[in-house]
Amino acid sequence: MANGPAIGTVVAIWRYPVKSMQGEELSTSPVDERGLLGDRGYALVHAEDGKVASAKNPRKWPHLFEFRTGYPEAPVSGRPLPLVRITLPDGSVHTGGAAGTDAALSTAVGRPVSLRAAVPEKPVLEEYWPDIDGLAHRETVTDEKMPENTFFDVGIVHLLTTAALQALAESYPQGKFEVRRFRPNIVVAPATGTRGFVENDWVERTLRLGDEVRLQITMPCGRCVMTTLPQGDLPRDTSILRTAVQQNQGNVGVYARVVRGGIVRQGDTVTIDG
Repeated sequence: MANGPAIGTVVAIWRYPVKSMQGEELSTSPVDERGLLGDRGYALVHAEDGKVASAKNPRKWPHLFEFRTGYPEAPVSGRPLPLVRITLPDGSVHTGGAAGTDAALSTAVGRPVSLRAAVPEKPVLEEYWPDIDGLAHRETVTDEKMPENTFFDVGIVHLLTTAALQALAESYPQGKFEVRRFRPNIVVAPATGTRGFVENDWVERTLRLGDEVRLQITMPCGRCVMTTLPQGDLPRDTSILRTAVQQNQGNVGVYARVVRGGIVRQGDTVTIDG
């Protein structure tokens, strides 16, 4: 069956080598059943309780967004991940697996941690729920199960549209609704004239990105306190999340599973498959 009309274009691709740390923008990336190759390939694990460190609980892990990460060598399908490079807030650079790296990371975060590529048997993270109208919890911290054998929160691939960011910015002009706040893997600019939260209509549909990659959209991406946290020149702003709640029930972007892997590139045309 022929594809439908083009609905947008891939304008940015992001990979996050270490969970909850800064990512790296790519011009192209392999995609397999685990998403973008190397995405959330590593995480910090708390030595005392065995939970995965996540900026979803900024009271416990307040500085993770200040850590920069990248792969010195490009990951290759079918091979172990290359050792990740982490730049700490003080500017020092450490490599996964090197002597002293875990100690340096532990000092930087203020808790004993280890950098791991091996996922705990039952991975769990903590999530802080701020007191914001429309959220189900008020000033609580909950344990959240993660998908088995991954360091992901919910979905394997996260897509976001520029139209959604524009809709939020129009509702709250004082806010800085930048891609960094929402940590997507793939940013899509919808076809000219398309406005609003267009990705809501993609749920349960399959998208083709370029000639190879197919993604089935599984569910909306519910946002959390991470969107409100400061990073770089972005200030702390709880109204970012409040606006998402008011405008789209707290959802910004969508999650997807990989139907067919391949290579995704900036500039790829996005179509409805079939």
